[in-house]
Amino acid sequence: MNFSTLKSLKPEEFKDAAKAYKSVSSMASLAKDRVEQRDVPKMRRLLEGKSLLSAVKEFQRIYDNFHYIQIECGLASTALNSLAHDLSAAKKKLDSAISDAESQKLTVNSDGSVTYPPAGEEVDGRKPEGGTVQGNAPADGSGSSKPIDPTGDSDSLAKSISKQAANASDNPKRRAAQECADRIARAIKEATEADQEWAPKLRRLRADDDLRVSAKDWVDTAKDGRTVGDGLDSSLNDVKPPRNGTPEENAKWWKSLTKEEREAYIAIHPASVGALDGLPAEVRDEANRTVLVQKKANYQIELDSLPPPPTGPQTWDKNAKRREELKGALRGMNAIQDRFDRTGSRGLPEAYLLGFDPKGEGNGKIILANGNPDHADHTATYVPGTLTDIEGIGKDINRMENLWETSRQLNPTASVSTIMWLDYDAPDNPVTESPSGKYAKEGSGALRSFLEGNNVAHGEATGGKSHTTVIGHSYGSVLVGEAALGQPEGQPLADDIVAAGSPGMKARSPEELGIDRRHMWAAEAGGSADWATRELGRYGHGAGFPPVIPSDPEFGANILDSDASDHGSYWDPEKGTKALENQAAITLGQYDDVQTK
Repeated sequence: MNFSTLKSLKPEEFKDAAKAYKSVSSMASLAKDRVEQRDVPKMRRLLEGKSLLSAVKEFQRIYDNFHYIQIECGLASTALNSLAHDLSAAKKKLDSAISDAESQKLTVNSDGSVTYPPAGEEVDGRKPEGGTVQGNAPADGSGSSKPIDPTGDSDSLAKSISKQAANASDNPKRRAAQECADRIARAIKEATEADQEWAPKLRRLRADDDLRVSAKDWVDTAKDGRTVGDGLDSSLNDVKPPRNGTPEENAKWWKSLTKEEREAYIAIHPASVGALDGLPAEVRDEANRTVLVQKKANYQIELDSLPPPPTGPQTWDKNAKRREELKGALRGMNAIQDRFDRTGSRGLPEAYLLGFDPKGEGNGKIILANGNPDHADHTATYVPGTLTDIEGIGKDINRMENLWETSRQLNPTASVSTIMWLDYDAPDNPVTESPSGKYAKEGSGALRSFLEGNNVAHGEATGGKSHTTVIGHSYGSVLVGEAALGQPEGQPLADDIVAAGSPGMKARSPEELGIDRRHMWAAEAGGSADWATRELGRYGHGAGFPPVIPSDPEFGANILDSDASDHGSYWDPEKGTKALENQAAITLGQYDDVQTK
């Protein structure tokens, strides 16, 4: 970058390019959503069997291409906007310096030097001679210890010497010329630094020349995001999200950002944006879907890089544990993708990924909603229990699908969102870990924050409040109890609380949980596992002595009529029809339809 280039530069051209890339990104996003929400559901209505599977697979490739375009063009737009911002600042400084020089009858030359005319008091009939000065720009804000650049544009010592020379001159124009020349040099330096920083980042944003988005391509999108982010973080320092912010603070921060700042945050910090309670569901979903495809690609590449298990007499495999971890996580990520693919099937609404981390607090973090909770009149959040992890998350996702479908059957016109919430380290062993309350206590804050965030986002979107239900299954009900106990007085965790197969909620009554007993519900199932969970678990999680659990009459909850045949059948339309219908009626607030014992 030199004087002539910067003088003729038009930063708005980079802004125009950024807008063009953003337009492509937005169009790709719309096309991606159309594939999932319209095209695939249409295929499900028209096709079946192998033809359907083949069509869905092809549409998934199209979806992936649009998603890839959305991410990469979004990054390109963010990078170009940042380059334009930096160059605009430098160009403004240059134009100001040139204008000031001309107003003082100084001449700015084609190399950025400044010529000043003879001026000052005459000596022996002559004015002090004019001359030409070069500008100096320090290498950094604090002054440089580097050798003086021969061109005089990189070291604070050179600048100091030039100032001394200007001050010593009898020509008053010299000092003004030096000041203008220094400002010009600083502007050129800033523009050069911006060019050197962003040019390689933009060159990196290149795609393969094929039509298949591979795992390597997805991994590259994450690298590209970090690369662009390295250049943006300093400029976004003033608009960082509040540290450990409440959902209300997070929402306020998000609203305060410009459109460009929001797009930049989603592009370069998708995991952070996706994890912020209080932000709109659509924003979190977009960010978390990016994290999902990138993490899935990372895990797949790592799995593929592991050597195959040994054969023959050598049976010990040092990679066995990691291989199973990767396979399990990938099964869970595929289950999430399968839910996306089922949108439209059986009338299922769009799914929203409100939280995702393959590791989370230990067993993975997956928060998946059927329908947009920001606009739903009724929202049910389900907290699973012991043994829940990312590998087996598919069954929990299916449970909330079943609850959504049953709610829709009970009231076809109702607006409902059912949410599967896993954001805690669920116990891995029913015997050695489930009796401990630490898992529930440690996860209760995350549940409170999530539910509050839903309320905040719903209020921002509609100006009102939805009817909320929280369903705790097995150990999940212990966590729900801990979360309810931690609520401020007069602010119940939800409008309704359901405890299914509960070993206890650390409370002796609904009132201790801060909820009216008319809105506290409990259910039991058949089978030894459900009995053992309740009757043995009460000694770890029941309250009082003898310990009381929600399904005990003395607790004071409404005991649901349940035909669930075993501990996991509360959401099985074939093995627990009444249990599922009762939960649907509670979710809808249709209490007259709830059957109790």
